[in-house]
Amino acid sequence: MTVAQQQANPAEGVVLRDLEWTDLARLAELEQQLFADDAWAEATWWSELAGRPRRDYVVATTADGTIAGYAGLDVSGDVADVMTIATAPGHQGRGTGRVLLDELVRRATSHGVEALLLEVRADNDAARRLYDRAGFEVISVRRRYYQPGDVDALVMRLLVTKGDA
Repeated sequence: MTVAQQQANPAEGVVLRDLEWTDLARLAELEQQLFADDAWAEATWWSELAGRPRRDYVVATTADGTIAGYAGLDVSGDVADVMTIATAPGHQGRGTGRVLLDELVRRATSHGVEALLLEVRADNDAARRLYDRAGFEVISVRRRYYQPGDVDALVMRLLVTKGDA
């Protein structure tokens, strides 16, 4: 693993590294805990990594190897989409989400991306605060997008420049 693939963040107590196949079962478990109705199954994770060269996933781990969070991008030309970003329940509120988001922005910028897009549940206040603080702005609303529950999706965008990396 190269230095670019593994970065320590001592302030948060996590190490960032590229997602590995051996992580997929644990990510599927975390998805069930965190997202219930919207959770990705292990098969979905396998599909995400198999033959999808535009995808770029990162995992935040603790010193003992526990997954504290994960995030991923889909890079397509000058725009990238945040596919997912999640923090394990025991690590929420400690800055892990911000570390992961900053890494996604860094990776997107290194690919020459000019804008980063994401969708977030309108009722996910913690995620919305994270994205607002990072400079994302709401550009549209997808009414009743998340089911069940008829929850709106906010489409947010961050404009980045090559100097942001």
